[in-house]
Amino acid sequence: MKRLLIALWFVFASTSGAAAHVTSTGLAVVEVDDGRLSYRLTLVPTEQDEAVGRMLLAAADGDVAAAARMAQAARDHARFSVAGAACVPGRITVQGTRGNDKVMLEMTLSCPRMAGTLTIRDDWPDVLGSHFQTVMSVRMPGQPSVELALGEGRHEATVELSGAATTGWLGFIGMGAEHILSGPDHLLFLLALLALTRGFWPIARIVTGFTIAHSITLSLATLGIVDVPSRIVEPLIAATIIWVALENLLAPARTAQRWLIAVLFGLVHGLGFASALTELGLPRAAMVRALIGFNVGVELGQLAFVAVVMPVVVWLAKPGRIARLPQALSVAVAAAGAFWLVQRVLFA
Repeated sequence: MKRLLIALWFVFASTSGAAAHVTSTGLAVVEVDDGRLSYRLTLVPTEQDEAVGRMLLAAADGDVAAAARMAQAARDHARFSVAGAACVPGRITVQGTRGNDKVMLEMTLSCPRMAGTLTIRDDWPDVLGSHFQTVMSVRMPGQPSVELALGEGRHEATVELSGAATTGWLGFIGMGAEHILSGPDHLLFLLALLALTRGFWPIARIVTGFTIAHSITLSLATLGIVDVPSRIVEPLIAATIIWVALENLLAPARTAQRWLIAVLFGLVHGLGFASALTELGLPRAAMVRALIGFNVGVELGQLAFVAVVMPVVVWLAKPGRIARLPQALSVAVAAAGAFWLVQRVLFA
């Protein structure tokens, strides 16, 4: 029993560490036009610390003091300059979005210069937590938009206001990797999928099926071809976790065709991945670039998790080490999935 507990702790350390690093994403749009900048940041209050979430909701509901505090936070933590000259914040508003599940901060700025290098400084993690990240689209007349991912380890970016600009591919790759590695539901689903699998090629077949499937729905949802509300997708993801874990316990012989389950349920998980990009409202060409980088990051993060965790699980589950380890892991995964299902259906 002691060895079993140690093994459970070791395996779940990889996912509990990720849970402690759950990323909250803000979606920002910066528009440059006619000597002015407009900055719009959309936040989900329920993704923030409780105190910050309450303040955001109060500001959106018209609380003057809360709105003033959020306006000051915007001045202090979203700063812009062009060719070394600081842009001066003007009017700042805080309002709720349709459905009241998000809060939007809007700030207009005047800039002494509008030619040269736009420098963006994003220090929102100082307020919203070290693992907050901003996905930003910078839009300029007559030029392609520029997409950036700012957050832990990267608080500053530059964009040329004249001439061709490049998209932050590496930023979106990092965002995709962090999205899956900071999502314990996706990681535990992978763990349950592979818990009874042995051998390189069976594992590779399951991972490949899952990858292809979630890449399809991630692309369709991100490009606006498929639209399934998160209130449906998130409970379905929890249900897939429960299904696979219970199948490990009640019908282990069916895991021979586990790659089919990986494909079917991978379609659901792809819709969950897409939520990180769909609300940014990027132009189609820009969204394609962001989608490719994000998807590559998701795959790299997934492969890293499998490469680290599965050799340990396979080794510990060998005869003479920890008996029925896959079954014990499946019980724990099913319990986590049940918790998420209740939470997402009743308390979302």
